[in-house]
Amino acid sequence: MKLDAKIPDGPLEQKWSRHKKEMKLVAPNNKRKYEVIVVGTGLAGGAAAASMAELGYKVKSFCIQDSARRAHSIAAQGGINAAKNYPNDGDSIWRLFYDTIKGGDYRSREANVYRLAEVANEIIDQAVAQGVPFAREYSGLLDNRSFGGAQVSRTFYARGQTGQQLLLGAYQAMMRQVYEGNVEYFPRHEMLDVVVIDGKARGIISRDLVTGELMRFEADAVVLATGGYGNVFYLSTNAKNSNVTAAWRAYKRGALFANPCFVQVHPTCIPVSGDYQSKLTLMSESLRNDGRVWVPREKGDKRHPNDIPEEERYYYLEERYPSFGNLVPRDVASRNAKMVCDEGLGVGETGLAVYLDFRDAIKRDGLESIKARYGNLFDMYENIAGENPYKQPMRIFPAVHYTMGGLWVDYNLMTNIPGLFATGEANFSDHGANRLGASALMQGLSDGYFVLPATIGNYLADEKPGTRYGTDHEAFVQVEKEAQEQIDRLLNVNGKRTIIDFHRTLGKIVWDKIGISRNKEDLESAIKEIQELREEFWKDVYVPGEKNNYNKYLEFAGRVADFFELAELMAKDALDREESCGCHLRDEYQTEEGEALRNDKDFAYVSAWEFKGLNGKLETELHKENLEFEFVELKQRSYK
Repeated sequence: MKLDAKIPDGPLEQKWSRHKKEMKLVAPNNKRKYEVIVVGTGLAGGAAAASMAELGYKVKSFCIQDSARRAHSIAAQGGINAAKNYPNDGDSIWRLFYDTIKGGDYRSREANVYRLAEVANEIIDQAVAQGVPFAREYSGLLDNRSFGGAQVSRTFYARGQTGQQLLLGAYQAMMRQVYEGNVEYFPRHEMLDVVVIDGKARGIISRDLVTGELMRFEADAVVLATGGYGNVFYLSTNAKNSNVTAAWRAYKRGALFANPCFVQVHPTCIPVSGDYQSKLTLMSESLRNDGRVWVPREKGDKRHPNDIPEEERYYYLEERYPSFGNLVPRDVASRNAKMVCDEGLGVGETGLAVYLDFRDAIKRDGLESIKARYGNLFDMYENIAGENPYKQPMRIFPAVHYTMGGLWVDYNLMTNIPGLFATGEANFSDHGANRLGASALMQGLSDGYFVLPATIGNYLADEKPGTRYGTDHEAFVQVEKEAQEQIDRLLNVNGKRTIIDFHRTLGKIVWDKIGISRNKEDLESAIKEIQELREEFWKDVYVPGEKNNYNKYLEFAGRVADFFELAELMAKDALDREESCGCHLRDEYQTEEGEALRNDKDFAYVSAWEFKGLNGKLETELHKENLEFEFVELKQRSYK
């Protein structure tokens, strides 16, 4: 299989504009003849459904929640990047591009990243026109704040609710089209498989989560906007409904899965407090603008943090990275938090936490100023941790937050299966080995509002409008049959061990051995442990309830079954990558100071894995998309 990324020729700054000029178009009177399925209603899916319906396409939108307003996109609190340079501090599209590709440790495509930076300004204009209440400064201009990995202020924000406000903008645009009759909306539906006919994606099989009914839907193209797979770790900042099933079933139908081991670990999360937890809570990276990260200088110092004098506090990020301080990228902050805790300097009962302290910011700017910026985040922390962050430091620790890996797509956001597109966190395309803060919202809306609505027309222009196979086609019948067999198999195991126990055990293996740091021995061990646990799952899992009604256990079991297979692929991908990059430290490949040590000679490529079968172990074939760097110089990152 030859991977063709379809990157346009020409100067970097002209690739997207030239590509748009040269792409094929669908005439307005023909757009209504095409039907597009969009799975997912977060920022990427909601924006895509709204935009394509506005253009005239007939859209079917599938939402796993009871309302699209509950998409996990709301959890992105801190902001969205764009290079408008309102603060006049030297920002530009080029600088945003460079910071993003450097932040990803040079493991992403230049062309995709530049397009992301270029389109970002249009996103802000779009959101403002929709009424998104971005913060404004005294002059009336939109305000900006800093985020990790940048030395300029380019992050637009709506207090600590940016994701929610942007989602409401996309939601109202989509629901307008639902009202107009151009979007047919299916809430509480889960996609279980994609249907491929004559080598092209032609529809999906979904399950009505209320009635349990399996349903067939046909279209001219299928768009997956189903988010990331962070819940493979069991504990993550992801909503519990977030899963890999749609992308994974597409993978098993022939779509390549790229860079599965590239996972974002966020440095500012509320630490684990007990086995009862089902998820972790994110504290926005925006807090690192004013909060100072530190630990006691001496091991075993159990004094109240307010009683530890300044000279006995170790502000390790400020000391190690003076140029960026507390605003180093997430991978650097996360790795350093783990390092100081491994050295015995961690705080709290578990020793797996560091302090995020606002004492100096409150003295400098005043209590009311800090409340205005972060009040809702501080309230959330106090509700969960039972401590007042205005009076004592927050305790934070890294947690899985975002997945850079996903379905392989070309420049047009199409997978290697013609007619199957993947957008937002469901694809791999823009972030490399580490995502800078405030760029998840940027990618989701870039893909949904501006990129996909243009590129999908380029594909559909070659498809005869109105071509239908009918959902009684043998391919639909067979795929539905296989989906039903998987459901029946889960219900018929009738074992004794709960789904959540299996998931928790899997998550511990993945976190301990495929997490912030890895090594060859642990990765090989992880593969064997995952295989053995998966075999036990299919012999001893207990899935209560029935298939023909509302059954959360059955939903959960299907997703955990997919996580078992994904976890093995993640370990294989991490084992293949004999280098350290981003937040993926291979113990064997690091500098004397504990920094990631890349190997550009051998590993400057995208790992694109093809499914070959599952027989006790996951059988795969690795395809490599070599990354060419024409416009930036490959060099080891430094934030010192």
